Amino acid sequence: MIHLHRLSSPSTAQQELAKLHHALNSWGCFQAINHGMKSSFLDKMRQVSKQFFQLPKEEKQKCAREREPNNIEGYDNDIIYSENQRLDWTDRVYLKVLPEDQRKFKFWPQNPNDFSYTFLSPPTLNELYRKYKAETEVIIKAMTNSLNLEEDCFLNECGERDVMFLRFNYYPPCPMPDHVLGLKPHADGSTITFLLQDKLVQGLQGLKYDQWFKVPIILDALVINVGDQTEILSNGIFRSPIHRAVINSEKERLTVAIFCLADSEKEIKPVKNYSEIYFQYYHQGKRPIEASKI
Repeated sequence: MIHLHRLSSPSTAQQELAKLHHALNSWGCFQAINHGMKSSFLDKMRQVSKQFFQLPKEEKQKCAREREPNNIEGYDNDIIYSENQRLDWTDRVYLKVLPEDQRKFKFWPQNPNDFSYTFLSPPTLNELYRKYKAETEVIIKAMTNSLNLEEDCFLNECGERDVMFLRFNYYPPCPMPDHVLGLKPHADGSTITFLLQDKLVQGLQGLKYDQWFKVPIILDALVINVGDQTEILSNGIFRSPIHRAVINSEKERLTVAIFCLADSEKEIKPVKNYSEIYFQYYHQGKRPIEASKI
């Protein structure tokens, strides 16, 4: 566990920086506490997400993804690239919230009203953006400090035009959970990913030593992992972890993920707009970072 406020406190920064460096070098992720999100708000996020996925299918289809290559936004499941593709056992809503001029409101759920108000109203989005941008900057600066680099060098590489996606995930129960996966094994294409876990039902697992380890649920903690873009920036010192989601035979599971990415016009050498190639490889069960190496 990492206390985020300790990363920027002069009296505790060095000790917490050492913990952060070890976590990202060995596992690529950590549990963040003292992150500034109130329990009541986290519970509200879970509640209204559940309300959306409980709607009749015809209602959810009003914000369905358009079946076009590389279009990930809206309500749906996997993009189909091949007949032999293994599909994730999940429903999801994917929304691009930053940059503001790239928001596609036709994919944004308007029902239930609580969903729109909690997640998508300008005050909420601005507050989410402010909080996650602040936490992302604290973490990225801490990473560069732990590498004895100039504090702003990673931030400068990522650019000023932030990219942020929200993804709401619903994993229904399955009577044969050993035959399906909620999310197939993958590493994220982000710089940093924040995950709000289900409050009761475990499902997230990380790969280490060729074994799958359960990620525990810690009350009010956010699971934070670095993505491929940070692995590239750090030249492999910080590892983008391979992870998956498993299914429960009796209980549904809901999570909310926030993906923070570099400006799509910035080149994270040797790759520009990494997210564009990411999903093609993801659905093939391959890591795009392997295709990016020189």
